Amino acid sequence: MRSIVFSVLMGCACAAGAAAEDMSIRISAEQIDNLAIEVGGLQPSRHLSVFYAPARVAVPVNRELLLTASQPGLLTQLQANLGDKVEKGQILAQMHSPGLVALQQQYLTARGNLHLASLERRRDKTLLAEGVIAERRWQETQAMYGSKAAQADEARQLLLMAGMSSSDIGVLEKSHKLDSLLNLRAPISGVVLERMATLGSRLDIQAPVYRIGDLSELWLEINIPSERMASVHIGDWVEDENGRVRAKITLLGQSVNRENQTMQVRAVVQGGADSLRVGQTLNVQIQQAGRQAGFKVPNAAIAQNGGKSYLFVRNTDGFAVIEVDVVGRQDGEALISAPLTGQERIAVRGAVALKANWLGMGGDE
Repeated sequence: MRSIVFSVLMGCACAAGAAAEDMSIRISAEQIDNLAIEVGGLQPSRHLSVFYAPARVAVPVNRELLLTASQPGLLTQLQANLGDKVEKGQILAQMHSPGLVALQQQYLTARGNLHLASLERRRDKTLLAEGVIAERRWQETQAMYGSKAAQADEARQLLLMAGMSSSDIGVLEKSHKLDSLLNLRAPISGVVLERMATLGSRLDIQAPVYRIGDLSELWLEINIPSERMASVHIGDWVEDENGRVRAKITLLGQSVNRENQTMQVRAVVQGGADSLRVGQTLNVQIQQAGRQAGFKVPNAAIAQNGGKSYLFVRNTDGFAVIEVDVVGRQDGEALISAPLTGQERIAVRGAVALKANWLGMGGDE
């Protein structure tokens, strides 16, 4: 069988009269079929896959907040589950707080004192206009009114900080009805990432209840072996193994983990965020942005000779032999740089036979 293949190759070489220095191969369509040579197109690529590395999905720290108990009390209701989407201001939990009652009483007292100071201020203003009281008495009345107004405003701010809304405070002013029920509202719009308290718990002030994240931006925190950092640059792209997630490197770590000798690289997710979950780990490939147009070709399409790499480009007479620069290889493919337009058709199978034809069976494999 080998002698038959050898005879076919020699016959093609003699008929074509090809020589390496010609950088071309004259071969007929029939001979191409006999040698099982397959022709295909070029796949443009602007990125070089460098290597794979583990990554973890994270939320930027400035897009993550805790919902905490604004007053001590008993947690009586939880209204959000893990993974729920919530809107800013939405009630997520309720608790009963004796401290809230004390703040409400303090506010109503301050409002009452302010009302009395307002009546006295109105009366003294009239008396001053009629010349009944001295200017000094009017100044004292003004100062007293300002002090009572400041106390009322302080008491109102404490209620707002405790979790009461402006409308709730308005109802309290009208009804004078004290209520220990405290609503805990979402500080931002986002997704519930963690529940940190259980129903029936007695919470101290500032005790965490929920962790909420704004997932409009996600990061990939990638652990890169320190010896590979020289091949990673800001602006390089990252893809997961399935090609659904795409991220761009924006930060290179400046410290090495002493335990595993890796450095952390940050990439901002640009596509495929819907398929990611916070805390998820995945394997990603680092891709370097190409400085010039490149093409992906099967490894079988490349022939080696004299330490150089060649492709066989189909033309009307057979094939032209084009020298290429192999930039990298991965998963059965090679990324090449060559003076090609991308419209060419190349031999994707049978390069060995074409090489033998081109070299007249005198080349090495």
